[in-house]
Amino acid sequence: MTSERTKLYKDKQNAKLMGVCAGIADYTGVNAIWIRLAFIVALLSGILSPVIIPLYFIMGLLLNRKPAHLYVDAQESKYWQGVRQNPKRTAREIRSRMKDVDRRLASVEAHYVSNNPRLTAEIERLR
Repeated sequence: MTSERTKLYKDKQNAKLMGVCAGIADYTGVNAIWIRLAFIVALLSGILSPVIIPLYFIMGLLLNRKPAHLYVDAQESKYWQGVRQNPKRTAREIRSRMKDVDRRLASVEAHYVSNNPRLTAEIERLR
C-alpha cells in the first residue's frame, strides 16, 4: 500500500495548463520550469510530438488533483520528495538521526543514573 504522499498528482495550484508538468516537478523535486522546458523541447524536436501531446492530455485527465492538505509545509514536501527519489537513502538518514538521538539519550541516562543510586537500582530492577 502506498502513501498518498508518494503518488503522482496533477498540481493545480502551480499549474499553467492542466497541472501535469507542475505535478511531475513536485513528484521529482525538479523545478517546474525545467520540466516545462523539457516538454517544449520534446514538442519542438518533432520526434516525440505525436506522443507528447496525447500523453499530456491523458495524464491531465487521469491524474487526481493533489489534495489541499499536502500543500501545507514546504519542509515536509521536500522530505517526501526525497522519499520518492531514494527511499533507501531517506531510511538511512532517519536511522542515522535516531542513532544520534539514542546516543544522546544514553548519555543523559548515564549521567542521571551515575549520580542517583536509587534510580540505578530501579532501572536495574526493571531490566
